[in-house]
Amino acid sequence: MGSGRQMNRLLQGDVGSGKTMVALMVMLIALDNKFQACLMAPTEILATQHYESIMELLQGMDLNVKLLTGSSKKKEREQIHAQLISGELQILIGTHALLEDVVQFNNLGLVIIDEQHRFGVAQRAKLWKKNSIPPHVLVMTATPIPRTLAMTVYGDLDVSVIDELPPGRKPIETKHYFHNRRNNLNHFIRTEIEKGRQIYVVYPLIEESEKMDYKNLAEGLEYMQAAFPEYKTTMVHGKMKAAEKDAAMQEFAKGEAQILVATTVIEVGVNVPNASVMIIESAERFGLSQLHQLRGRVGRGAEQSYCILMTGYKLGEDSKKRMNIMVDSNDGFEIAEADMKLRGPGDLEGTQQSGLPFELKIANLTRDAQLLQHARNVANAILDNDPTLEKPENQILNKQLRKLARQKMNWSLIS
Repeated sequence: MGSGRQMNRLLQGDVGSGKTMVALMVMLIALDNKFQACLMAPTEILATQHYESIMELLQGMDLNVKLLTGSSKKKEREQIHAQLISGELQILIGTHALLEDVVQFNNLGLVIIDEQHRFGVAQRAKLWKKNSIPPHVLVMTATPIPRTLAMTVYGDLDVSVIDELPPGRKPIETKHYFHNRRNNLNHFIRTEIEKGRQIYVVYPLIEESEKMDYKNLAEGLEYMQAAFPEYKTTMVHGKMKAAEKDAAMQEFAKGEAQILVATTVIEVGVNVPNASVMIIESAERFGLSQLHQLRGRVGRGAEQSYCILMTGYKLGEDSKKRMNIMVDSNDGFEIAEADMKLRGPGDLEGTQQSGLPFELKIANLTRDAQLLQHARNVANAILDNDPTLEKPENQILNKQLRKLARQKMNWSLIS
């Protein structure tokens, strides 16, 4: 940020590694330089959580911070719009409500985007255009992107990695159970709840049939209610209205419900430090990075946490490998690399979104890592030596780039 050039940086860090703290420090640098900052998150739950934790960290500081989401009242919105234009409002946190044309800043110097793969590139471009000088851009993600993929797909971004957890956090213990261990599992759940802990139970979505999904979830809810009648069980799924979903999540977050039965809507950003057990039903139906994201919902307090992967006996070779990798490793980057080896790079983070002019057919990301690194170093050296590609030896490159540029907007400018 001090280089005099626009920052375009991707910050990767596992769940709970302290990305929010980094975001806050960067926002304060922007404020010190008389700029406004905004933070955009993909869901209301996540935006509200960012708002609450940032307000807590800023206690006793005289700063104007507001939250803007789809459910903000008209009067609130009008006040936010007015204060943004006058420059009185310093930090704005919100969902894609921030992209609306009426949201205009006085002097936007920094844009932070959380879980950026949930936003389309064109959506992000809107934020970038809200200032005459392009603001600095910090993109944050808890989805570990393998280094080789980050180098190619996000080649235009500088990458920072937080590769450790805060002190005092215990690694999550992961176990793989077959369905016949259900009684042991119930006994274990009861013991944990008696210690005052809370439990997540996640069911997969089988996309072909929403009716089926709901049936699985509803049966799961009934089963938990019957098995633990003395405790409160609540449910969250994607088809619920936002208000219902929030109410159920709040009930769990406040500790009023001990068990939360859910689909993968809780994969990103739900922070309940008191929840210590994550049970993933039909775990063989999930990809590795999704399993790792779900596991990251627990282990956020100082207590020992557990992730239980439930499967049937009939497991394919790949599923067996996935279960073993999860049991053996807690390292998101290791898991992302293993995921890429198992699935091949084509399935990770759909390349359409990445704005690449080719579908990575030029290299095999797992095999050609060194070659990719070398190619990137060569490209950087050429640009350092001849930034506008005017020298005779770079004319072929120049011509090729112009040809590509005619075909599409230059998304790389906006990370």
